[in-house]
Amino acid sequence: MTKIGAKKETGYRGRIAPTPTGFMHLGHAKTFLKAQERAREAEGTLLLRVEDLDRERCKEEFTGALIEDLRWAGLDWEEGPDVGGACGPYTQSDRGEVFRKVWKSLRASGSIFPCRCSRKDVQVAVTAPHESGGELIYPGICRDWSPDFDSEESAEAVNWRFRVPDGETIEFVDENLGIQRFGAGRDFGDFLVWRKDGIPSYELAVVADDIAMGITEVVRGEDLLLSTARQILLYRSLGCEAPSYYHCPLVLDESGRRLAKRHQSLGLREIRRLGVDLAALLGDGS
Repeated sequence: MTKIGAKKETGYRGRIAPTPTGFMHLGHAKTFLKAQERAREAEGTLLLRVEDLDRERCKEEFTGALIEDLRWAGLDWEEGPDVGGACGPYTQSDRGEVFRKVWKSLRASGSIFPCRCSRKDVQVAVTAPHESGGELIYPGICRDWSPDFDSEESAEAVNWRFRVPDGETIEFVDENLGIQRFGAGRDFGDFLVWRKDGIPSYELAVVADDIAMGITEVVRGEDLLLSTARQILLYRSLGCEAPSYYHCPLVLDESGRRLAKRHQSLGLREIRRLGVDLAALLGDGS
């Protein structure tokens, strides 16, 4: 059983990490303000990281808009590249070498394996398909595929999956929601860490950046609890200590569904246009 959750002894370092695939909504603001609150309570450092690896969906116009919306919502950060005399964001699209180094380390340790399977292949192979967090449980089709390639370039040009320890319980203490447990091979299977187009998965990119930036606590929505279990396994394989985690309840719409970026009525741009008091709308911000 893997247990991770104890706070590090170093100074607090947190981050807000939006994805520029659309305009931000009320749920984003609430989570990011909680991240800022916890960083300030700890007298720590907060940084901004734009997670823009999805080439098809991430747009420059959304990156500019999110920074403007963050400032309007009262968000501030203490670390990042200098942009015209102001503190700008780190951007994942500029950090390919960081991700490649982590991929190479995982490959050298045998923690990952190459995979030829498409999503359709997995769907066909799973005799009794069930989903966890929107992903089919990978049935291990390519686990025995040789990891040897003629060159680094040819190795990078295939998908790679993390080999989960089937049957192991991944347990961690969430600073907001308490003890969380997920079963490897039951709640999630071998997951993608590297795509054949040379782009790392969300799991690998987040872990690589959080290690490189010295993040000590991750504040994000509770829809990413399962991702935390996966990421803990990556930290372990890399020989690194995982940060603490604080998962925030999701903000729901009037029908009880989680907010999405298409919900214009609860978007920060629309709230701002209408002159709504954001602090009053969020209540105590918890």
